[in-house]
Amino acid sequence: MGTRTLATPATFGVFETDAEVTGLVEIEEFYREFGYVLLRGLVPEELTARMERECAAAQAGVLAGELPERYGSTRYLDSADKIEKFVNYVEYVEELSPAVMTAATLPPLVTVIRRLIGDGAWLNGSDKAGIVYQDSRPGRESGYTRIGWHSDWQAMPSVDVWPGLAFTFHIDATSPANGFLRVVPGSHLWSTPAPYRNVNNVEVPPDARPAGGYTDTPPPFEMPLGFDRIPGEIAVYAERGDVILHDGYLWHSAARATDDTAVRRHVRGGYFGGDEANYRPQFIKNAAR
Repeated sequence: MGTRTLATPATFGVFETDAEVTGLVEIEEFYREFGYVLLRGLVPEELTARMERECAAAQAGVLAGELPERYGSTRYLDSADKIEKFVNYVEYVEELSPAVMTAATLPPLVTVIRRLIGDGAWLNGSDKAGIVYQDSRPGRESGYTRIGWHSDWQAMPSVDVWPGLAFTFHIDATSPANGFLRVVPGSHLWSTPAPYRNVNNVEVPPDARPAGGYTDTPPPFEMPLGFDRIPGEIAVYAERGDVILHDGYLWHSAARATDDTAVRRHVRGGYFGGDEANYRPQFIKNAAR
C-alpha cells in the first residue's frame, strides 16, 4: 500500500504559492469543500512592509483628525466612545495606501479568486464598501475586542451579487495571544437562514432571502448569537504576509486576544462574482443573525 500524508492543524488549508500560482486545482478543491484557503508566499515581504507603513500612517492621520471623516469608522466598534483615543479601523484605506490596492489586485491573487468565484469577479472597491485596515489590539484604549459568529452573506441577504469571498492580508501573525480566525469548515454548503436578530439594531431588509448557501441542506444547529463554541469549528492561524480567502456563506468569527498588549493588524476586503449592477450596501454588520 502507498503512504498517505495526512493534513495536520499546521497545514490544513495552507497552500504554499507564488506568482506562478502553483496548485490551483488543489486550492479550488479545498475551497469548494471547506469554504476557505490560506495562501502563503503569494505576497512579497516588501509589499507587506509597505502596507504596514502606509496603513499606520493613515491610522495616525485619522486619529489626529487630519483626514476626512470618510476614512474613520465607529460602525464595528464595541465601544464607540473610544474613537477619540484610538482608531481600530481605517475605511477605504486603498485610497490612502497604494500598497493596499497593489496587493488587492495582485495578478496571482486575482487568478485564484476568478478560479473560485468566476471570471467576472470584481473588487468591492472604493465606490462601494471599499477595503478596511483593522488594528485589533484589545487594550483599554481600544474599542474592539472580538466579532461573533456570522456569515458575510447575512450582511447583505437581499443583494444579488453572490457568490462572494473575503480576503485578509495579515500584517501580523496570529495566535491565541493576539486573536485569530475561527471557522466552521463546510458551513458554506449549508442553507443558513437570513438574520432574524441583529445585535447592532439594524433593521433586516424585508426583501431578504430566507436563506443562503450552496445547497438546500439546513444547518445541523443554530448559529450562536455570540461567541459560543460550535461543533467542528477550527482555528485558522496566519503568519505575517499570509492571505486568507473565505467564502461569503462560511460561518466565521474572531477570537479575542488573551494578551491585552498584543497587536493583530490586517487588511480586509472582498470580491463578488454576481452582477455588479445589483450591488447596494446594507451594513447589517457584524454579529448579524
